[in-house]
Amino acid sequence: MMLRISPTLSLADDELSYEFIRSSGPGGQNINKVATGVQLRFDLAHSASLTAEVKERLSKLAGYRMTRQGIVVIEAKRYRTQEQNRIDAEQRLVRLVQKAMTIPRKRYATRPGAAAVKRRLEAKKRHGAIKRIRQALVEKE
Repeated sequence: MMLRISPTLSLADDELSYEFIRSSGPGGQNINKVATGVQLRFDLAHSASLTAEVKERLSKLAGYRMTRQGIVVIEAKRYRTQEQNRIDAEQRLVRLVQKAMTIPRKRYATRPGAAAVKRRLEAKKRHGAIKRIRQALVEKE
């Protein structure tokens, strides 16, 4: 089975690995016996499914979730069952990859309009006038 990211992109199972860990939070007596938390590991550095541009954007988006070896680690401990946590981790990885797939719009440098410049300068003059009045009051005392 493959993890479907978009209609044109899926991640192969051999690119993903799961490790089940003990999670904190609710669970009663089971909490110390059952490993319900999930660590999903995706080897981004060696992934054949993603293009170089998507890999670069994903590495920036992953931030602290990415190891030095280029592995994205997603921890899911939100739910009380392994299955729900596994699905949660997969969905979070899918959202992260989808976000990396969208090409960011280029930012074009713009200049403030004449009216905005005028408003800014008038505000600065008002502020300066208030300070001059305050300074005159302080000098009288």
